[in-house]
Amino acid sequence: MSDGRRLDLRKTVNVFMLGLAGAATLLAIVPLVWILVYIVRQGAPALSLDFFTHLPTPVGVPGGGILNAIVGSALTVGIGLAVAAPVAVLAAIYVASHPNTAMGLGLRFATDVISGVPSIVMGIFAYTLIVLPQRHFSALAGGVALGFIMLPVITRTTEEMLRLVPTSLHEGSLALGATSWKTYLAVVLPAAGNGLLTGVMLAVARAAGEAAPMLFTAFGNPFLNTNVENPVATLPHTVFVYANSPYDDWRAKAWATALVLITLVLAFNVSARLLVWWRTRRLGTVTL
Repeated sequence: MSDGRRLDLRKTVNVFMLGLAGAATLLAIVPLVWILVYIVRQGAPALSLDFFTHLPTPVGVPGGGILNAIVGSALTVGIGLAVAAPVAVLAAIYVASHPNTAMGLGLRFATDVISGVPSIVMGIFAYTLIVLPQRHFSALAGGVALGFIMLPVITRTTEEMLRLVPTSLHEGSLALGATSWKTYLAVVLPAAGNGLLTGVMLAVARAAGEAAPMLFTAFGNPFLNTNVENPVATLPHTVFVYANSPYDDWRAKAWATALVLITLVLAFNVSARLLVWWRTRRLGTVTL
């Protein structure tokens, strides 16, 4: 085969494969856009200022909002982040610094296993661990369940960010007399700070939309509550309850709540990607 024919064949194959890649991308984007447009059309008419600042009204009474669910979601996600972040960062530091030891390999394997556990199993585990001993549902139980969901995301992201920190920074700190733990706290972690924040935002986006664990832990509450010992409403649980009701007003609020929830999740994901892009432009290196 001549060089010209070989070049033409390569161009044909390249165009064909680019077309397949474009078709696959379109196949993934179209359902997403379809879902977003449908949720916006169904949920936007029910949105108003009162929807964000008022508590739910009784059945048959028009108006009301989801203030209790917004506060409850913030409370449970905050508890989950407080539970997961310290453990995940410490585990990631150990795995990044001792990657080939038995404990390092075990931690990485355990993280992979936890990331594949269904969220409803996390809810049952938190129910057994906290709800049964307390004999009542609570925001604390919901936060712990979300913490287990966040744990593998933060751990793996932090590990990858720590691996991307130049070895010269670590070695330079040790050469100046700093201990290993001071080196990680004062040099390595700050250098990977934006990447760690990206991992946290992705973990929050992953956990904020979980409804199944809330059925076994936070359970729901029609009133505004900030006590972690009491049940709380959350946005995913509110969507579940309202969508299954026979009342048109509640179903409209379910769509509006779903729109609020998906907007928050998209905002966290987009912010994480923008943070990666900003760090790439600033440092000239890919951090995720």
